[in-house]
Amino acid sequence: MAEPLLRAQMRVRTLLLDDQQLVRAVASGRQRGTEPAWRRAELRYVDLKAGRHLQITTYDATQAHTHNHAVGDAARAAVDALLEVPFGNWHVETLAEQHQMRVTKKNEALIHTTARSTPVDATQVVRGHDKPKERLLAEDHPVLVALGISDSQGRIKPSRQAKYRQVEEFLRLLDSSVQDAIKAGSLRRPTKDDPLRIVDLGCGNAYLTFAAQAHLGATLPVHLTGVDVKQQSRDHNSAVAERLGLDMDFVVGTIADAELDQAPDVVLALHACDTATDEALARANEWQAALVLAAPCCHHDIAAQLRKARTPAPYAMLTRHGILRERFADTLTDAVRAAILRLLGYRVDVVEFVESEHTPRNTLLRAVRTGGVVKGGSVRKEYDDLVATWAIRPHLAVLAGIAATEAAHEEETAADA
Repeated sequence: MAEPLLRAQMRVRTLLLDDQQLVRAVASGRQRGTEPAWRRAELRYVDLKAGRHLQITTYDATQAHTHNHAVGDAARAAVDALLEVPFGNWHVETLAEQHQMRVTKKNEALIHTTARSTPVDATQVVRGHDKPKERLLAEDHPVLVALGISDSQGRIKPSRQAKYRQVEEFLRLLDSSVQDAIKAGSLRRPTKDDPLRIVDLGCGNAYLTFAAQAHLGATLPVHLTGVDVKQQSRDHNSAVAERLGLDMDFVVGTIADAELDQAPDVVLALHACDTATDEALARANEWQAALVLAAPCCHHDIAAQLRKARTPAPYAMLTRHGILRERFADTLTDAVRAAILRLLGYRVDVVEFVESEHTPRNTLLRAVRTGGVVKGGSVRKEYDDLVATWAIRPHLAVLAGIAATEAAHEEETAADA
Protein backbone atom coordinates (compact mmCIF):
# COMPACT_ATOMS: atom_id res chain seq x y z
CA MET A 1 0.00 0.00 0.00
CA ALA A 2 1.28 3.46 -0.90
CA GLU A 3 2.40 5.77 1.88
CA PRO A 4 3.65 9.36 2.04
CA LEU A 5 7.04 9.69 0.39
CA LEU A 6 8.65 11.51 3.32
CA ARG A 7 7.64 8.77 5.76
CA ALA A 8 9.05 6.08 3.46
CA GLN A 9 12.29 8.02 3.04
CA MET A 10 12.72 8.22 6.80
CA ARG A 11 12.44 4.43 6.96
CA VAL A 12 15.08 4.12 4.26
CA ARG A 13 17.24 6.68 6.08
CA THR A 14 17.22 4.55 9.23
CA LEU A 15 18.38 1.53 7.23
CA LEU A 16 21.13 3.48 5.47
CA LEU A 17 22.57 4.84 8.70
CA ASP A 18 22.81 1.43 10.40
CA ASP A 19 26.51 0.69 9.96
CA GLN A 20 26.11 -2.72 11.62
CA GLN A 21 23.25 -4.06 9.48
CA LEU A 22 23.58 -2.38 6.07
CA VAL A 23 25.21 -4.54 3.40
CA ARG A 24 24.58 -2.43 0.34
CA ALA A 25 22.11 0.10 -1.06
CA VAL A 26 21.46 1.31 -4.60
CA ALA A 27 19.43 4.32 -5.76
CA SER A 28 18.45 4.64 -9.43
CA GLY A 29 15.78 5.86 -11.82
CA ARG A 30 13.97 9.15 -11.49
CA GLN A 31 10.75 10.49 -10.10
CA ARG A 32 8.15 11.72 -12.57
CA GLY A 33 8.98 15.11 -14.08
CA THR A 34 12.48 15.27 -12.59
CA GLU A 35 16.05 14.79 -13.75
CA PRO A 36 18.39 13.65 -10.94
CA ALA A 37 21.94 14.97 -10.91
CA TRP A 38 23.13 11.34 -10.76
CA ARG A 39 21.87 8.38 -12.74
CA ARG A 40 22.79 5.97 -9.94
CA ALA A 41 24.20 5.92 -6.41
CA GLU A 42 25.66 3.04 -4.38
CA LEU A 43 26.23 2.98 -0.60
CA ARG A 44 28.14 0.64 1.69
CA TYR A 45 30.22 0.87 4.86
CA VAL A 46 33.99 0.50 4.71
CA ASP A 47 36.61 0.23 7.44
CA LEU A 48 39.45 2.72 7.06
CA LYS A 49 42.39 3.52 9.32
CA ALA A 50 40.31 6.38 10.71
CA GLY A 51 37.41 4.05 11.51
CA ARG A 52 34.20 3.01 9.79
CA HIS A 53 32.93 5.28 7.03
CA LEU A 54 29.90 5.35 4.77
CA GLN A 55 31.15 5.09 1.20
CA ILE A 56 28.88 6.70 -1.39
CA THR A 57 29.60 6.27 -5.10
CA THR A 58 27.57 8.39 -7.50
CA TYR A 59 27.52 7.92 -11.27
CA ASP A 60 26.92 10.55 -13.92
CA ALA A 61 26.82 9.83 -17.66
CA THR A 62 30.52 9.03 -17.87
CA GLN A 63 32.19 8.61 -14.50
CA ALA A 64 31.95 7.34 -10.95
CA HIS A 65 32.59 9.69 -8.02
CA THR A 66 33.39 8.11 -4.64
CA HIS A 67 33.40 9.85 -1.24
CA ASN A 68 33.77 8.44 2.27
CA HIS A 69 31.87 9.94 5.23
CA ALA A 70 32.68 9.19 8.86
CA VAL A 71 29.94 7.44 10.80
CA GLY A 72 27.96 10.05 12.72
CA ASP A 73 27.14 13.59 11.65
CA ALA A 74 29.05 13.37 8.35
CA ALA A 75 27.25 10.19 7.28
CA ARG A 76 23.87 11.58 8.32
CA ALA A 77 24.42 14.76 6.32
CA ALA A 78 25.50 12.77 3.26
CA VAL A 79 22.46 10.47 3.44
CA ASP A 80 20.08 13.41 3.91
CA ALA A 81 21.56 15.11 0.86
CA LEU A 82 21.23 11.93 -1.21
CA LEU A 83 17.60 11.40 -0.16
CA GLU A 84 16.84 14.86 -1.58
CA VAL A 85 17.93 13.66 -5.03
CA PRO A 86 14.73 12.62 -6.86
CA PHE A 87 15.60 8.97 -7.44
CA GLY A 88 12.65 6.78 -8.38
CA ASN A 89 13.89 3.57 -6.77
CA TRP A 90 15.85 2.49 -3.71
CA HIS A 91 17.10 -1.06 -3.12
CA VAL A 92 18.51 -1.64 0.36
CA GLU A 93 20.11 -4.89 1.53
CA THR A 94 20.67 -5.60 5.22
CA LEU A 95 22.00 -8.70 6.95
CA ALA A 96 18.52 -10.21 7.32
CA GLU A 97 16.25 -8.40 4.82
CA GLN A 98 15.94 -6.79 1.42
CA HIS A 99 13.90 -3.60 0.98
CA GLN A 100 12.63 -2.10 -2.25
CA MET A 101 11.15 1.42 -2.34
CA ARG A 102 9.51 2.74 -5.51
CA VAL A 103 8.14 6.26 -5.96
CA THR A 104 4.76 6.31 -7.75
CA LYS A 105 3.42 8.81 -10.30
CA LYS A 106 1.43 10.41 -7.47
CA ASN A 107 4.71 11.04 -5.61
CA GLU A 108 3.91 8.45 -2.99
CA ALA A 109 6.05 5.47 -2.05
CA LEU A 110 5.63 1.71 -2.15
CA ILE A 111 7.97 -0.30 0.07
CA HIS A 112 8.31 -4.06 -0.29
CA THR A 113 10.33 -5.94 2.34
CA THR A 114 11.36 -9.60 2.16
CA ALA A 115 13.40 -11.71 4.54
CA ARG A 116 16.59 -13.25 3.20
CA SER A 117 16.29 -17.00 2.78
CA THR A 118 19.66 -17.25 4.50
CA PRO A 119 20.70 -14.28 6.68
CA VAL A 120 24.14 -12.85 5.93
CA ASP A 121 26.77 -13.21 8.64
CA ALA A 122 28.27 -9.84 9.52
CA THR A 123 31.76 -11.32 9.16
CA GLN A 124 31.04 -12.12 5.50
CA VAL A 125 30.35 -8.51 4.52
CA VAL A 126 33.27 -6.99 2.64
CA ARG A 127 34.30 -3.77 4.36
CA GLY A 128 37.50 -3.18 2.45
CA HIS A 129 37.97 0.32 1.07
CA ASP A 130 39.10 -0.70 -2.41
CA LYS A 131 36.87 -3.02 -4.36
CA PRO A 132 38.53 -4.77 -7.30
CA LYS A 133 37.66 -2.59 -10.28
CA GLU A 134 36.15 -4.20 -13.32
CA ARG A 135 38.58 -3.75 -16.20
CA LEU A 136 37.44 -3.53 -19.79
CA LEU A 137 40.83 -4.74 -20.95
CA ALA A 138 42.61 -7.04 -18.52
CA GLU A 139 46.21 -6.14 -17.73
CA ASP A 140 47.43 -9.25 -19.55
CA HIS A 141 45.36 -8.60 -22.69
CA PRO A 142 47.49 -9.31 -25.80
CA VAL A 143 46.82 -5.81 -27.16
CA LEU A 144 48.29 -4.17 -24.06
CA VAL A 145 51.34 -6.45 -24.18
CA ALA A 146 51.85 -5.79 -27.91
CA LEU A 147 51.66 -2.03 -27.38
CA GLY A 148 54.16 -2.10 -24.53
CA ILE A 149 51.68 -0.97 -21.88
CA SER A 150 51.98 -4.32 -20.10
CA ASP A 151 55.14 -6.39 -19.68
CA SER A 152 55.61 -9.96 -20.89
CA GLN A 153 54.11 -11.24 -17.61
CA GLY A 154 50.90 -9.30 -18.26
CA ARG A 155 51.47 -6.57 -15.65
CA ILE A 156 51.04 -2.87 -16.35
CA LYS A 157 54.44 -1.21 -16.47
CA PRO A 158 54.87 1.44 -13.74
CA SER A 159 55.69 4.07 -16.37
CA ARG A 160 52.52 3.23 -18.35
CA GLN A 161 49.93 3.42 -15.56
CA ALA A 162 48.61 6.79 -16.79
CA LYS A 163 48.29 5.47 -20.34
CA TYR A 164 46.40 2.40 -19.09
CA ARG A 165 44.04 4.63 -17.12
CA GLN A 166 43.47 6.74 -20.23
CA VAL A 167 42.70 3.62 -22.28
CA GLU A 168 40.21 2.34 -19.68
CA GLU A 169 38.37 5.65 -19.34
CA PHE A 170 38.17 6.05 -23.10
CA LEU A 171 36.78 2.55 -23.55
CA ARG A 172 34.07 3.21 -20.96
CA LEU A 173 33.04 6.36 -22.82
CA LEU A 174 33.16 4.67 -26.20
CA ASP A 175 31.30 1.55 -25.05
CA SER A 176 28.46 3.47 -23.40
CA SER A 177 28.21 5.90 -26.33
CA VAL A 178 27.98 3.11 -28.92
CA GLN A 179 25.52 1.03 -26.91
CA ASP A 180 23.30 4.02 -26.13
CA ALA A 181 23.30 5.16 -29.77
CA ILE A 182 22.37 1.68 -30.99
CA LYS A 183 19.63 1.37 -28.39
CA ALA A 184 18.21 4.79 -29.35
CA GLY A 185 18.30 3.92 -33.05
CA SER A 186 20.78 6.69 -33.89
CA LEU A 187 23.44 4.12 -34.78
CA ARG A 188 22.66 1.06 -36.84
CA ARG A 189 23.03 -2.40 -35.33
CA PRO A 190 26.00 -4.04 -37.06
CA THR A 191 26.02 -7.53 -38.54
CA LYS A 192 28.76 -9.96 -39.46
CA ASP A 193 28.33 -9.09 -43.13
CA ASP A 194 28.12 -5.35 -42.44
CA PRO A 195 30.24 -4.56 -39.37
CA LEU A 196 30.28 -1.27 -37.52
CA ARG A 197 32.74 0.94 -39.35
CA ILE A 198 34.90 3.15 -37.15
CA VAL A 199 37.63 5.51 -38.30
CA ASP A 200 40.27 7.05 -36.03
CA LEU A 201 41.55 10.24 -37.65
CA GLY A 202 45.12 11.06 -36.67
CA CYS A 203 45.63 7.74 -34.91
CA GLY A 204 49.43 8.01 -34.42
CA ASN A 205 50.69 5.00 -32.48
CA ALA A 206 47.06 3.86 -32.19
CA TYR A 207 46.97 2.91 -28.51
CA LEU A 208 43.31 3.84 -28.22
CA THR A 209 42.55 2.57 -31.73
CA PHE A 210 43.72 -0.95 -30.92
CA ALA A 211 42.01 -0.87 -27.53
CA ALA A 212 38.72 0.16 -29.17
CA GLN A 213 38.89 -2.67 -31.69
CA ALA A 214 39.83 -5.23 -29.04
CA HIS A 215 37.05 -4.23 -26.66
CA LEU A 216 34.16 -3.51 -29.04
CA GLY A 217 35.16 -6.35 -31.35
CA ALA A 218 34.67 -8.82 -28.51
CA THR A 219 30.89 -8.21 -28.53
CA LEU A 220 30.08 -6.52 -31.87
CA PRO A 221 31.18 -6.98 -35.48
CA VAL A 222 33.58 -4.05 -35.88
CA HIS A 223 36.03 -2.94 -38.55
CA LEU A 224 38.33 -0.09 -37.53
CA THR A 225 40.43 2.09 -39.82
CA GLY A 226 43.25 4.28 -38.59
CA VAL A 227 44.37 7.36 -40.53
CA ASP A 228 47.72 9.07 -40.06
CA VAL A 229 50.10 11.10 -42.22
CA LYS A 230 53.12 8.92 -41.44
CA GLN A 231 53.89 5.83 -43.53
CA GLN A 232 55.94 4.55 -40.59
CA SER A 233 52.85 4.56 -38.37
CA ARG A 234 50.85 2.67 -41.00
CA ASP A 235 53.52 0.00 -41.38
CA HIS A 236 53.94 -0.48 -37.64
CA ASN A 237 50.23 -0.50 -36.84
CA SER A 238 49.40 -2.84 -39.72
CA ALA A 239 52.01 -5.31 -38.50
CA VAL A 240 50.62 -5.23 -34.95
CA ALA A 241 47.04 -5.72 -36.19
CA GLU A 242 48.08 -8.68 -38.34
CA ARG A 243 50.02 -10.26 -35.48
CA LEU A 244 47.00 -9.91 -33.16
CA GLY A 245 44.49 -11.04 -35.76
CA LEU A 246 42.39 -7.86 -35.49
CA ASP A 247 40.01 -6.66 -38.24
CA MET A 248 41.73 -3.34 -38.85
CA ASP A 249 43.43 -1.45 -41.63
CA PHE A 250 45.50 1.73 -41.73
CA VAL A 251 45.57 4.52 -44.30
CA VAL A 252 48.25 7.13 -44.98
CA GLY A 253 46.83 10.59 -45.48
CA THR A 254 45.81 13.83 -43.86
CA ILE A 255 42.56 14.13 -41.95
CA ALA A 256 41.17 16.50 -44.57
CA ASP A 257 42.06 14.34 -47.60
CA ALA A 258 42.10 10.72 -46.43
CA GLU A 259 40.04 8.43 -48.67
CA LEU A 260 38.01 5.54 -47.26
CA ASP A 261 36.33 2.73 -49.17
CA GLN A 262 33.09 3.29 -47.23
CA ALA A 263 31.79 6.12 -45.07
CA PRO A 264 32.23 5.32 -41.37
CA ASP A 265 29.47 5.01 -38.78
CA VAL A 266 31.68 6.29 -35.96
CA VAL A 267 34.45 8.90 -36.16
CA LEU A 268 37.16 9.22 -33.51
CA ALA A 269 39.58 12.15 -33.31
CA LEU A 270 41.72 11.85 -30.22
CA HIS A 271 44.09 14.69 -29.40
CA ALA A 272 44.30 16.06 -32.94
CA CYS A 273 46.24 19.31 -32.76
CA ASP A 274 44.54 22.70 -33.18
CA THR A 275 42.45 22.95 -36.38
CA ALA A 276 43.03 19.25 -37.16
CA THR A 277 40.15 18.62 -34.75
CA ASP A 278 37.99 20.95 -36.87
CA GLU A 279 39.00 19.02 -39.98
CA ALA A 280 38.02 15.76 -38.28
CA LEU A 281 34.63 17.12 -37.25
CA ALA A 282 34.06 18.46 -40.77
CA ARG A 283 34.88 15.04 -42.27
CA ALA A 284 32.53 13.37 -39.80
CA ASN A 285 29.75 15.69 -40.94
CA GLU A 286 30.67 15.11 -44.58
CA TRP A 287 30.30 11.36 -43.99
CA GLN A 288 27.15 11.97 -41.89
CA ALA A 289 28.67 9.78 -39.21
CA ALA A 290 26.13 8.69 -36.61
CA LEU A 291 28.52 9.10 -33.66
CA VAL A 292 31.55 11.33 -33.16
CA LEU A 293 34.00 11.34 -30.25
CA ALA A 294 36.64 14.08 -30.38
CA ALA A 295 39.19 14.91 -27.69
CA PRO A 296 40.79 18.20 -28.82
CA CYS A 297 44.42 19.00 -28.13
CA CYS A 298 45.84 22.52 -28.43
CA HIS A 299 43.60 25.48 -29.43
CA HIS A 300 45.89 27.96 -31.17
CA ASP A 301 43.54 29.27 -33.87
CA ILE A 302 40.93 31.00 -31.69
CA ALA A 303 43.64 32.05 -29.21
CA ALA A 304 45.45 33.89 -32.02
CA GLN A 305 42.21 35.57 -33.11
CA LEU A 306 41.56 36.74 -29.54
CA ARG A 307 45.00 38.34 -29.35
CA LYS A 308 44.25 40.43 -32.45
CA ALA A 309 40.60 41.29 -31.78
CA ARG A 310 39.24 43.97 -29.49
CA THR A 311 37.85 42.33 -26.35
CA PRO A 312 34.17 43.20 -25.89
CA ALA A 313 33.09 44.92 -22.69
CA PRO A 314 32.98 43.97 -19.91
CA TYR A 315 35.26 40.98 -20.52
CA ALA A 316 38.71 42.60 -20.71
CA MET A 317 39.91 40.71 -17.63
CA LEU A 318 39.41 37.43 -19.48
CA THR A 319 42.02 38.28 -22.10
CA ARG A 320 44.33 40.76 -20.35
CA HIS A 321 46.58 38.07 -18.89
CA GLY A 322 48.12 35.55 -21.25
CA ILE A 323 47.43 32.42 -19.23
CA LEU A 324 43.79 33.35 -18.69
CA ARG A 325 43.37 34.24 -22.36
CA GLU A 326 44.74 30.83 -23.40
CA ARG A 327 42.44 28.98 -21.03
CA PHE A 328 39.46 31.03 -22.15
CA ALA A 329 40.38 30.32 -25.78
CA ASP A 330 40.25 26.58 -25.04
CA THR A 331 36.77 26.90 -23.57
CA LEU A 332 35.51 29.23 -26.30
CA THR A 333 36.86 26.98 -29.06
CA ASP A 334 35.12 23.87 -27.79
CA ALA A 335 31.91 25.76 -27.01
CA VAL A 336 31.84 27.02 -30.59
CA ARG A 337 32.57 23.55 -31.94
CA ALA A 338 29.70 22.12 -29.92
CA ALA A 339 27.38 24.86 -31.21
CA ILE A 340 28.37 24.25 -34.83
CA LEU A 341 27.79 20.50 -34.47
CA ARG A 342 24.31 21.27 -33.16
CA LEU A 343 23.71 23.43 -36.25
CA LEU A 344 24.85 20.51 -38.40
CA GLY A 345 22.25 18.21 -36.88
CA TYR A 346 24.04 16.60 -33.93
CA ARG A 347 23.11 16.30 -30.28
CA VAL A 348 26.25 17.27 -28.41
CA ASP A 349 27.57 16.98 -24.89
CA VAL A 350 30.98 17.89 -23.53
CA VAL A 351 32.40 15.50 -20.95
CA GLU A 352 35.59 14.84 -19.06
CA PHE A 353 37.74 12.34 -20.93
CA VAL A 354 40.01 11.42 -18.03
CA GLU A 355 40.89 13.21 -14.79
CA SER A 356 43.23 16.20 -15.23
CA GLU A 357 45.81 14.55 -12.99
CA HIS A 358 46.46 12.09 -15.82
CA THR A 359 46.37 14.52 -18.76
CA PRO A 360 45.71 18.27 -19.07
CA ARG A 361 43.81 17.62 -22.33
CA ASN A 362 40.80 15.94 -20.80
CA THR A 363 37.80 17.39 -22.65
CA LEU A 364 35.82 15.22 -25.04
CA LEU A 365 33.08 16.27 -27.46
CA ARG A 366 30.49 13.54 -27.97
CA ALA A 367 28.04 14.08 -30.83
CA VAL A 368 25.16 11.89 -31.99
CA ARG A 369 23.52 12.64 -35.33
CA THR A 370 19.81 13.33 -34.93
CA GLY A 371 18.62 15.17 -38.01
CA GLY A 372 19.20 17.79 -40.66
CA VAL A 373 20.98 21.13 -40.64
CA VAL A 374 19.56 23.81 -38.34
CA LYS A 375 19.15 27.04 -40.30
CA GLY A 376 17.46 29.26 -37.74
CA GLY A 377 15.90 29.43 -34.31
CA SER A 378 17.51 29.86 -30.91
CA VAL A 379 20.42 27.52 -31.65
CA ARG A 380 21.53 29.61 -34.62
CA LYS A 381 20.95 32.89 -32.77
CA GLU A 382 23.08 31.77 -29.80
CA TYR A 383 25.89 30.81 -32.15
CA ASP A 384 25.66 34.02 -34.17
CA ASP A 385 25.67 36.15 -31.03
CA LEU A 386 28.70 34.35 -29.61
CA VAL A 387 30.74 34.63 -32.80
CA ALA A 388 29.78 38.27 -33.33
CA THR A 389 30.53 39.26 -29.72
CA TRP A 390 34.07 37.89 -29.85
CA ALA A 391 34.69 38.72 -33.53
CA ILE A 392 36.00 35.27 -34.33
CA ARG A 393 35.80 33.10 -37.44
CA PRO A 394 35.79 29.43 -36.35
CA HIS A 395 37.68 27.15 -38.70
CA LEU A 396 35.01 24.46 -38.41
CA ALA A 397 32.38 26.96 -39.60
CA VAL A 398 34.50 27.70 -42.67
CA LEU A 399 34.97 24.00 -43.43
CA ALA A 400 31.28 23.22 -42.89
CA GLY A 401 30.10 26.16 -45.00
CA ILE A 402 28.36 28.01 -42.17
CA ALA A 403 28.40 31.65 -43.21
CA ALA A 404 29.01 34.41 -40.71
CA THR A 405 26.13 36.79 -40.05
CA GLU A 406 26.22 40.46 -40.96
CA ALA A 407 26.76 41.27 -37.27
CA ALA A 408 29.81 39.04 -37.22
CA HIS A 409 31.18 40.69 -40.37
CA GLU A 410 30.74 44.09 -38.78
CA GLU A 411 32.62 42.99 -35.64
CA GLU A 412 35.46 41.54 -37.76
CA THR A 413 35.72 44.72 -39.84
CA ALA A 414 35.86 46.86 -36.67
CA ALA A 415 38.55 44.59 -35.21
CA ASP A 416 40.65 44.77 -38.40
CA ALA A 417 40.34 48.56 -38.42
